[in-house]
Amino acid sequence: MTFLRREEWPEVGELVVASANRITSYGVYVVLDEYKKEGFLHISEISSSWVKNIRDFVREGEKVVLKVLRVDPTRQHIDLSLRRVTKRERREKMLQWKQTRKAESLMQSASQRLGIPLEQVYAKAWVPLEEAFGEVYEGLEMAAREGADVLIKHGIPKELAETLTEVAKEKIRISMVKTKGTLNVSCTKPDGVIKVKEALLKAQKVKAPHGAKVRVYVVSPPKYYIEVTAKDYKEANDVMRRAAEAVVQTIEKAGGQGAFQRG
Repeated sequence: MTFLRREEWPEVGELVVASANRITSYGVYVVLDEYKKEGFLHISEISSSWVKNIRDFVREGEKVVLKVLRVDPTRQHIDLSLRRVTKRERREKMLQWKQTRKAESLMQSASQRLGIPLEQVYAKAWVPLEEAFGEVYEGLEMAAREGADVLIKHGIPKELAETLTEVAKEKIRISMVKTKGTLNVSCTKPDGVIKVKEALLKAQKVKAPHGAKVRVYVVSPPKYYIEVTAKDYKEANDVMRRAAEAVVQTIEKAGGQGAFQRG
Protein backbone atom coordinates (compact mmCIF):
# COMPACT_ATOMS: atom_id res chain seq x y z
CA MET A 1 0.00 0.00 0.00
CA THR A 2 1.18 3.49 -0.80
CA PHE A 3 0.37 6.45 1.39
CA LEU A 4 -2.52 8.36 -0.16
CA ARG A 5 -1.57 11.86 -1.19
CA ARG A 6 -3.74 14.72 0.00
CA GLU A 7 -3.87 16.15 -3.54
CA GLU A 8 -5.18 14.11 -6.45
CA TRP A 9 -3.27 16.06 -9.11
CA PRO A 10 0.26 17.53 -9.14
CA GLU A 11 0.78 21.27 -9.25
CA VAL A 12 2.35 23.15 -12.15
CA GLY A 13 6.07 23.50 -11.46
CA GLU A 14 6.16 20.48 -9.16
CA LEU A 15 8.89 17.87 -9.55
CA VAL A 16 7.59 14.32 -9.88
CA VAL A 17 9.08 10.84 -10.19
CA ALA A 18 7.72 8.94 -13.18
CA SER A 19 8.21 5.58 -14.87
CA ALA A 20 8.64 5.59 -18.64
CA ASN A 21 5.82 3.43 -19.95
CA ARG A 22 5.69 3.81 -23.74
CA ILE A 23 8.06 5.55 -26.14
CA THR A 24 6.80 6.92 -29.46
CA SER A 25 8.43 8.94 -32.22
CA TYR A 26 7.08 12.17 -30.72
CA GLY A 27 7.50 11.63 -26.99
CA VAL A 28 7.17 9.40 -23.94
CA TYR A 29 4.09 8.32 -22.02
CA VAL A 30 4.89 7.96 -18.34
CA VAL A 31 3.13 6.99 -15.11
CA LEU A 32 3.59 9.37 -12.19
CA ASP A 33 4.61 7.08 -9.33
CA GLU A 34 3.32 9.38 -6.59
CA TYR A 35 -0.07 10.04 -8.21
CA LYS A 36 -0.67 6.87 -10.24
CA LYS A 37 -1.65 9.00 -13.25
CA GLU A 38 -0.41 9.03 -16.81
CA GLY A 39 1.55 11.99 -18.13
CA PHE A 40 3.21 12.91 -21.40
CA LEU A 41 6.76 14.04 -22.10
CA HIS A 42 6.93 15.64 -25.55
CA ILE A 43 10.13 15.21 -27.54
CA SER A 44 10.71 18.99 -27.44
CA GLU A 45 10.85 18.82 -23.62
CA ILE A 46 13.39 16.00 -23.43
CA SER A 47 16.57 17.96 -24.07
CA SER A 48 17.67 21.48 -24.99
CA SER A 49 19.74 19.92 -27.78
CA TRP A 50 18.42 18.06 -30.84
CA VAL A 51 16.97 14.65 -30.00
CA LYS A 52 17.66 12.10 -32.71
CA ASN A 53 16.78 9.04 -30.65
CA ILE A 54 14.55 9.40 -27.58
CA ARG A 55 15.99 6.20 -26.12
CA ASP A 56 19.34 7.93 -25.78
CA PHE A 57 17.67 10.00 -23.04
CA VAL A 58 14.83 7.84 -21.70
CA ARG A 59 14.28 4.08 -21.81
CA GLU A 60 11.17 2.00 -21.14
CA GLY A 61 10.85 1.17 -17.44
CA GLU A 62 13.31 3.85 -16.38
CA LYS A 63 12.44 6.17 -13.52
CA VAL A 64 12.93 9.85 -14.32
CA VAL A 65 12.42 13.12 -12.49
CA LEU A 66 10.21 15.51 -14.47
CA LYS A 67 8.75 18.98 -14.03
CA VAL A 68 5.01 19.51 -14.40
CA LEU A 69 4.21 22.04 -17.15
CA ARG A 70 0.42 21.77 -17.51
CA VAL A 71 -2.37 19.93 -15.74
CA ASP A 72 -5.85 19.45 -17.21
CA PRO A 73 -8.02 17.25 -14.95
CA THR A 74 -11.00 17.45 -17.31
CA ARG A 75 -8.95 15.88 -20.11
CA GLN A 76 -6.98 13.70 -17.67
CA HIS A 77 -3.82 15.18 -19.15
CA ILE A 78 -0.45 16.15 -17.65
CA ASP A 79 2.38 17.69 -19.70
CA LEU A 80 5.89 17.18 -18.38
CA SER A 81 9.46 18.30 -19.02
CA LEU A 82 12.83 16.62 -18.57
CA ARG A 83 15.04 19.38 -19.93
CA ARG A 84 13.83 21.90 -17.33
CA VAL A 85 15.03 19.75 -14.42
CA THR A 86 18.53 20.52 -13.13
CA LYS A 87 20.96 17.82 -11.98
CA ARG A 88 20.63 19.02 -8.41
CA GLU A 89 16.83 18.95 -8.55
CA ARG A 90 16.95 15.46 -10.04
CA ARG A 91 19.27 14.19 -7.31
CA GLU A 92 17.33 15.77 -4.44
CA LYS A 93 13.91 14.67 -5.72
CA MET A 94 15.03 11.10 -6.26
CA LEU A 95 16.48 10.97 -2.75
CA GLN A 96 13.24 12.36 -1.32
CA TRP A 97 11.20 9.80 -3.26
CA LYS A 98 13.36 6.90 -2.07
CA GLN A 99 13.15 8.09 1.52
CA THR A 100 9.37 8.38 1.29
CA ARG A 101 9.15 4.81 0.02
CA LYS A 102 11.42 3.72 2.87
CA ALA A 103 9.16 5.49 5.37
CA GLU A 104 6.13 3.71 3.87
CA SER A 105 7.92 0.37 4.30
CA LEU A 106 8.68 1.16 7.95
CA MET A 107 5.03 2.02 8.56
CA GLN A 108 4.01 -1.32 7.02
CA SER A 109 6.44 -3.20 9.27
CA ALA A 110 5.10 -1.43 12.36
CA SER A 111 1.54 -2.24 11.30
CA GLN A 112 2.38 -5.94 10.97
CA ARG A 113 4.20 -6.13 14.29
CA LEU A 114 1.39 -4.45 16.18
CA GLY A 115 -1.37 -6.22 14.28
CA ILE A 116 -3.24 -3.01 13.51
CA PRO A 117 -4.50 -1.63 10.16
CA LEU A 118 -1.98 0.31 8.12
CA GLU A 119 -4.46 3.16 7.74
CA GLN A 120 -4.45 3.52 11.53
CA VAL A 121 -0.65 3.70 11.60
CA TYR A 122 -0.70 6.42 8.93
CA ALA A 123 -3.32 8.43 10.78
CA LYS A 124 -1.52 8.23 14.12
CA ALA A 125 2.09 8.52 12.91
CA TRP A 126 2.49 9.63 9.28
CA VAL A 127 0.35 12.75 9.51
CA PRO A 128 1.93 14.06 12.78
CA LEU A 129 5.45 13.40 11.48
CA GLU A 130 4.75 15.08 8.15
CA GLU A 131 3.44 18.15 9.97
CA ALA A 132 6.40 18.22 12.38
CA PHE A 133 9.29 17.44 10.02
CA GLY A 134 7.99 18.09 6.51
CA GLU A 135 9.37 14.69 5.47
CA VAL A 136 8.29 11.63 7.48
CA TYR A 137 11.62 9.88 6.90
CA GLU A 138 13.47 12.66 8.75
CA GLY A 139 11.40 12.03 11.87
CA LEU A 140 11.98 8.28 11.69
CA GLU A 141 15.71 8.78 11.14
CA MET A 142 15.86 11.04 14.20
CA ALA A 143 14.00 8.40 16.22
CA ALA A 144 16.57 5.82 15.12
CA ARG A 145 19.30 8.11 16.44
CA GLU A 146 17.72 9.50 19.59
CA GLY A 147 14.93 7.12 20.63
CA ALA A 148 11.15 6.92 20.79
CA ASP A 149 10.73 10.17 22.75
CA VAL A 150 11.28 12.03 19.47
CA LEU A 151 8.01 10.54 18.20
CA ILE A 152 6.10 10.60 21.48
CA LYS A 153 6.55 14.34 21.91
CA HIS A 154 4.82 14.85 18.56
CA GLY A 155 1.71 13.06 19.74
CA ILE A 156 2.38 9.53 18.52
CA PRO A 157 1.05 6.89 20.98
CA LYS A 158 3.82 5.31 23.07
CA GLU A 159 3.45 1.72 21.86
CA LEU A 160 3.38 2.79 18.22
CA ALA A 161 6.30 5.19 18.75
CA GLU A 162 8.40 2.46 20.35
CA THR A 163 7.61 -0.03 17.59
CA LEU A 164 8.39 2.50 14.84
CA THR A 165 11.67 3.34 16.58
CA GLU A 166 12.55 -0.34 16.86
CA VAL A 167 11.87 -0.85 13.15
CA ALA A 168 13.75 2.34 12.22
CA LYS A 169 16.84 1.26 14.17
CA GLU A 170 16.80 -2.07 12.34
CA LYS A 171 16.32 -0.70 8.83
CA ILE A 172 17.77 2.82 8.68
CA ARG A 173 21.49 3.10 8.25
CA ILE A 174 22.47 6.24 10.11
CA SER A 175 24.91 8.34 8.11
CA MET A 176 27.91 9.49 10.11
CA VAL A 177 30.57 12.14 9.54
CA LYS A 178 34.23 12.21 10.52
CA THR A 179 36.46 15.02 11.67
CA LYS A 180 40.19 14.85 12.38
CA GLY A 181 42.77 16.78 14.34
CA THR A 182 46.41 16.54 15.38
CA LEU A 183 47.71 16.28 18.95
CA ASN A 184 51.30 16.96 19.94
CA VAL A 185 51.83 15.32 23.32
CA SER A 186 55.15 14.81 25.12
CA CYS A 187 56.59 14.40 28.59
CA THR A 188 60.33 14.24 29.38
CA LYS A 189 59.91 12.88 32.91
CA PRO A 190 61.14 9.32 33.71
CA ASP A 191 57.61 7.99 33.47
CA GLY A 192 56.79 10.26 30.53
CA VAL A 193 55.70 7.44 28.21
CA ILE A 194 53.12 6.28 30.75
CA LYS A 195 51.89 9.84 31.29
CA VAL A 196 51.43 10.33 27.55
CA LYS A 197 49.41 7.09 27.29
CA GLU A 198 47.24 8.13 30.24
CA ALA A 199 46.60 11.53 28.66
CA LEU A 200 45.65 10.02 25.30
CA LEU A 201 43.24 7.60 26.98
CA LYS A 202 41.38 10.60 28.37
CA ALA A 203 40.26 11.43 24.82
CA GLN A 204 38.47 8.09 24.46
CA LYS A 205 36.82 8.44 27.87
CA VAL A 206 35.27 11.85 27.16
CA LYS A 207 31.48 11.82 27.40
CA ALA A 208 29.99 11.63 23.90
CA PRO A 209 26.45 11.32 22.49
CA HIS A 210 25.16 7.86 21.62
CA GLY A 211 26.87 6.54 18.50
CA ALA A 212 29.76 9.02 18.56
CA LYS A 213 33.24 7.48 18.68
CA VAL A 214 36.70 8.86 19.44
CA ARG A 215 39.83 7.23 18.08
CA VAL A 216 43.45 8.23 18.75
CA TYR A 217 46.37 6.73 16.85
CA VAL A 218 50.07 7.43 16.63
CA VAL A 219 51.71 9.09 13.63
CA SER A 220 55.21 9.54 15.04
CA PRO A 221 55.67 10.63 18.69
CA PRO A 222 54.99 13.28 19.82
CA LYS A 223 52.45 13.55 16.97
CA TYR A 224 49.10 11.74 17.21
CA TYR A 225 45.90 11.89 15.17
CA ILE A 226 42.51 12.16 16.83
CA GLU A 227 39.46 11.16 14.83
CA VAL A 228 35.82 11.63 15.85
CA THR A 229 32.84 9.95 14.17
CA ALA A 230 29.40 11.42 14.93
CA LYS A 231 25.98 12.06 13.39
CA ASP A 232 26.86 15.58 12.20
CA TYR A 233 29.78 18.03 12.13
CA LYS A 234 28.47 20.14 14.99
CA GLU A 235 28.41 17.13 17.29
CA ALA A 236 31.74 15.82 15.98
CA ASN A 237 33.50 19.15 16.49
CA ASP A 238 32.10 19.48 20.02
CA VAL A 239 33.35 16.01 20.98
CA MET A 240 36.69 16.73 19.29
CA ARG A 241 37.14 19.96 21.27
CA ARG A 242 36.38 18.33 24.62
CA ALA A 243 38.54 15.27 23.88
CA ALA A 244 41.51 17.43 22.89
CA GLU A 245 41.10 19.63 25.97
CA ALA A 246 41.07 16.53 28.19
CA VAL A 247 44.34 15.29 26.68
CA VAL A 248 46.14 18.64 26.88
CA GLN A 249 44.99 19.36 30.44
CA THR A 250 45.99 15.88 31.63
CA ILE A 251 49.48 15.95 30.15
CA GLU A 252 50.17 19.50 31.35
CA LYS A 253 49.04 18.56 34.85
CA ALA A 254 51.55 15.68 34.70
CA GLY A 255 54.36 18.10 33.80
CA GLY A 256 54.37 17.52 30.07
CA GLN A 257 53.42 19.55 27.01
CA GLY A 258 50.35 19.30 24.83
CA ALA A 259 48.90 21.13 21.83
CA PHE A 260 46.00 20.54 19.47
CA GLN A 261 45.41 21.57 15.87
CA ARG A 262 42.29 20.92 13.80
CA GLY A 263 42.49 19.20 10.46
